[in-house]
Amino acid sequence: MEHTIKTNKQDEMINITDIVREDVRNSNIKDGIVIVFVPHTTAGITINENADPDVVYDILNSLQKVFPKDKNHRHMEGNSHAHIKASLMGLSCYIIIENGILKLGTWQGVYFCEFDGPRTRKFYTKIIG
Repeated sequence: MEHTIKTNKQDEMINITDIVREDVRNSNIKDGIVIVFVPHTTAGITINENADPDVVYDILNSLQKVFPKDKNHRHMEGNSHAHIKASLMGLSCYIIIENGILKLGTWQGVYFCEFDGPRTRKFYTKIIG
């Protein structure tokens, strides 16, 4: 399934777990996997804690410190820092579906990671039974 998402900040992590759950529910697949994929070079997908919003803050803050905008980057668009963050985060994740439910840990959520926003983005889910 294709999904459109609007980001509001240059660097942002948006919890998309409920969207992925809904896709799984609508698929009627009871056992299998769901793949979540981002077709962008300056955005990513990750699974991490969704109970404490400070975790997302800390991740974004650390990434900004380690990979700031750098005038010495050669990429003419000036967003090499975003490409690097997206490469490190990854462009997809796989989640086991068991009895029609995502097999996530108690504190885990699926996040769309924006590193060159704000933008209108897409992500895809593919469910295999």
